[in-house]
Amino acid sequence: MKTSIATVSISGDLREKLAAIAAAGFDGVEIFENDFLAFDGTPAEVGRMVRDHGLEITLFQPFRDFEGMPEPHRARAFDRAERKFDLMAELGTDLMLICSNVSPVSLGGIDRAAADFRELGERAASRGLRVGYEALAWGRHISDHRDAWEVVRRADHPNIGLILDSFHTLARKIDPDTIRSIPGDRIFIVQLADAPRIDMDLLYWSRHLRNMPGEGDLPVTDFMRAVAATGYDGPLSLEIFNDQFRGGSPKSISVDGRRSLIHLMDQVARAEPDIAIEVPAMPDRIVTSGVEFVEFAADEAEAEELGQLLSAMGFSLAATHRTKDVVLYRQGGINIVVNTEKEGFAHSSYLIHGASAYAIGLRVEDAAATVARARALGAETFEQRHGPGELAIPAIRGVGGGVIYFIDGKSELSRVWEIEFEPTGAAMQDAGLTRVDHVAQTMNYEEMLTWLLFYTSIFRTRKSPMVDVVDPAGLVRSQVIESDDGALRLTLNGAENRKTLAGHFIAESFGSSVQHLAFACHDIFATADRLTALGFQPLEISRNYYDDLEARFGLDPELTDRLREANILYDRDGDGEYFQMYGRNFGEGFFFEIVERRAGYRGYGAPNAQFRIAAQKRTIRPSGMPRA
Repeated sequence: MKTSIATVSISGDLREKLAAIAAAGFDGVEIFENDFLAFDGTPAEVGRMVRDHGLEITLFQPFRDFEGMPEPHRARAFDRAERKFDLMAELGTDLMLICSNVSPVSLGGIDRAAADFRELGERAASRGLRVGYEALAWGRHISDHRDAWEVVRRADHPNIGLILDSFHTLARKIDPDTIRSIPGDRIFIVQLADAPRIDMDLLYWSRHLRNMPGEGDLPVTDFMRAVAATGYDGPLSLEIFNDQFRGGSPKSISVDGRRSLIHLMDQVARAEPDIAIEVPAMPDRIVTSGVEFVEFAADEAEAEELGQLLSAMGFSLAATHRTKDVVLYRQGGINIVVNTEKEGFAHSSYLIHGASAYAIGLRVEDAAATVARARALGAETFEQRHGPGELAIPAIRGVGGGVIYFIDGKSELSRVWEIEFEPTGAAMQDAGLTRVDHVAQTMNYEEMLTWLLFYTSIFRTRKSPMVDVVDPAGLVRSQVIESDDGALRLTLNGAENRKTLAGHFIAESFGSSVQHLAFACHDIFATADRLTALGFQPLEISRNYYDDLEARFGLDPELTDRLREANILYDRDGDGEYFQMYGRNFGEGFFFEIVERRAGYRGYGAPNAQFRIAAQKRTIRPSGMPRA
């Protein structure tokens, strides 16, 4: 499988783009003409630069408004094509893309278009070049790959072939299975792009909102299954027009792009086992059975403050590390580790971000297989020295440079708590918290697609539609990633300005990180009573919220009174009910949440977010420091 990406997909000048594309591990690159025109160098120099990076030019594009033109436009179109053929020869590529005509003076007719391509094929053949024809979704006469294929078929020339683009097919809701009847050797290149499902102008949608396969809502896997069935074995190339990507890091966008292609073809190969598909060997997407632990980095003072907060939530100091300044708090199936070491990665993380939840441990079936899949998809593995009696826990780098550890039941990893920790013998208290319900990670909005693809390509999870969380200072975009059984739930929250609570958290902690942890319980009212006895101070919710809540849901006044008294928020979805209560901020915006789900509620209480945020902001001084 040869991977390729169009230079238009990432930011920077041509030199920067090629360096990023090569570093990400692509085999080839599409040279977008505007990138070439803006570069101060000859075609031959560009060609050498591409080859010096170990890349090949898979395509030169685009050539517009060619077929079906009346004279004198037709003659000028052929003259323009000859000029581009000269350029291609100097660049060192043999394939040019011609997109379907959008000119208002163009003439329809498949036979007329086929005749033009047959003549162009002769000219291309004399130079050892090829031409691919692509149906633009907004083409004046040809807007469907089936019609484009008919033009190519009737042109009947070996140097004229079809170019397929997933966006142009899927945006028009054309059945991708219609591709299966096209001979694979007549497809010259396949371009791939995903996009959010939006009902809008096709041209604007294409030019501004495309994204990597797996980041949007289009059935790109179905498209590629149909392409694979044709026997096509040429390059798979990304052509992504996205305003956000144009302003992003060319390195990270390139890495995302290659990850998306490898993940896509891995899924296609698993769905089409009878078709020989070249794809890197790797385990299937990893099933997780939940969060095994969350680890905080802190200094002694903040560790003591965090310990007091955890104790007020019913956690017990269950164990201390045998050789390090690390302690374990436990309740139900929840393990919270607090690391105050003066060296190592946790200390480095503390120096950069302050007290933070810098690491998460996930329960998986096979930890080694998890790292193998992550590595195949371009994730960065994490290792640090471990002392005598300590386990080498497999791990990768995650959001904000944090760490994701993997614990399985088939090795000594399952005994990490007894191997590395000494029980304190302290009496265990309990407030009814049972497990980590979800982990909320806050990041800049521009990072969301990266981490969405990261999680969904490595783990067997699904993404939910993006929702807008209303903050008094602006919107925060939120998207959920979860396993089918809800064992793993992650919420990704993208901040667009630092005035929001999420933006303030990123600014004050110097980067993306876990902003809050939600713990599940079976009876939130019993838990609330127990927490009160332990000295827990809940976030105080506006009394006005409860008056509206009772009217909106038709709640029994007695239930409303119980919610108000305990500062519990409420949501309903069909027959499902959701109860939430929050602790006060720890540090610069981190907080804990306690939830109860009833009757299969699958949401996260998004309608309550603006009331929670308003309450949290009331506890923060203008300077950003919490009130004493």
